[in-house]
Amino acid sequence: VQLVESGGGLVQTGGSLTLSCVASGPTFTTYTMGWFRQTPGKNREFVAATNWFFGSSYEESVKGRFTISRDNAKNTVELQMNELKPEDTGVYYCATRKSGLGPAAPEYDSWGQGTQVTVSS
Repeated sequence: VQLVESGGGLVQTGGSLTLSCVASGPTFTTYTMGWFRQTPGKNREFVAATNWFFGSSYEESVKGRFTISRDNAKNTVELQMNELKPEDTGVYYCATRKSGLGPAAPEYDSWGQGTQVTVSS
């Protein structure tokens, strides 16, 4: 599976951004799609994931502010981010795994190149 993210940028605190990830591969509809973020010196942090069978899962700090959604017809997954905070700043990565909603990055098989999100205070 190949993944390409887009939609990152600079936004003020309280603003919104929508990230998009386009996936290629015939098994997209059954795979779990997830979003992670990373800041310098830190490991990749789970943000959200969605699976056709298991539903969706969110990291605690983004619950109620971020929404993950997928469009199987377009092979895309989006991350709608509202009420952004400076601590949301980082490189956001799209990733896939065959099943489950686990937050561990090593369990995801394919990764995109990342898109930068910067939230100014």
